[in-house]
This record gives sequence, C-alpha cells and structure tokens, in this order.
Amino acid sequence: MPRKGDRGAEEGEQKSNLDYKLLGGVAVVILYLAFGYGAQILCNVIGVAYPAYVSMKAIETRTKEDDTRWLTYWVTFGVLSVVEHFSFFLVQIIPFYFLLKCIFHIWCMAPIENNGSTIMFTKVIQPYFKKYEKVADDFISETTDKLKQTAGEVISKVKST
Repeated sequence: MPRKGDRGAEEGEQKSNLDYKLLGGVAVVILYLAFGYGAQILCNVIGVAYPAYVSMKAIETRTKEDDTRWLTYWVTFGVLSVVEHFSFFLVQIIPFYFLLKCIFHIWCMAPIENNGSTIMFTKVIQPYFKKYEKVADDFISETTDKLKQTAGEVISKVKST
C-alpha cells in the first residue's frame, strides 16, 4: 500500500511529466554543492565527466561542428581553471562558490547555440588570444628550440660517458 506522500508525489510526477526521483537527486546534488564537504570534487566531476564523454563521441563523428563545440568548451574550461588556480581566495569569499561554478559549467556545455563556452570564447578568450598570439608563438618557438638544444647536449654527454 503506497504511503500518502508517495501517492502525492506520483500524482505530481504524472501532472508535471517530471520524474520526482530525478528532481530529488538534482536537489541533493545542489544542496551538496552548496554545503557539502568535497563540493569541489563533485563540481569538477560534473564539469569533466559528461564533456569528456561527448568529446569522445564527437571525435568519432565526421562532422566538424561537434568537434569545434567541444574544443571551445575545453579551451574555456582550461582558461577558467588557470584563472581559478591563481584566484583561489574567491572560493573563500564568494558564498556557494562551487554551486555557482557548477551552474556555470552546465551553462558552458548546454546544447544551445550561444552557450557559456561560445560566449566566453568569442567575447573574452579569442580577442586576448589574437592580441597575444604572436608573443605566445615566439615564446613557444624559442622555448622549443632551447629544449631541443639542451636535450641534444644531454644526450651527447650521456653517449660520451
């Protein structure tokens, strides 16, 4: 015999066409992100697991659009991870930081045309990239040349001993 609360939940589920167990699970995740120990780990799993899965699927398709979409996500994710690393104090001063970060990740991966990744990439990341691309290319080229030279010298010394 179903409990009174279960029957009400079932009726609500039928009327709203939403799975109340799913909604309950989402509510638990939201509360955990807001107040739980280890919210950073959960937020990173949400920000990485699904995008990694669909990125693998995108690699296997022949279309370029899904590749571009997920590369844009990963560039945005990477830039924000670096920024977050150097502004770790924000975690301490912004209430519900990991809940907000997780919502931002979900917006960045949302299956809509102008999701967070697209907006961040086109409005912020790409303009800075274009502005400093030559400097970065020169730095990478010089560093690569120095590393090759140093590796060659080390290999020569090892061979001669």
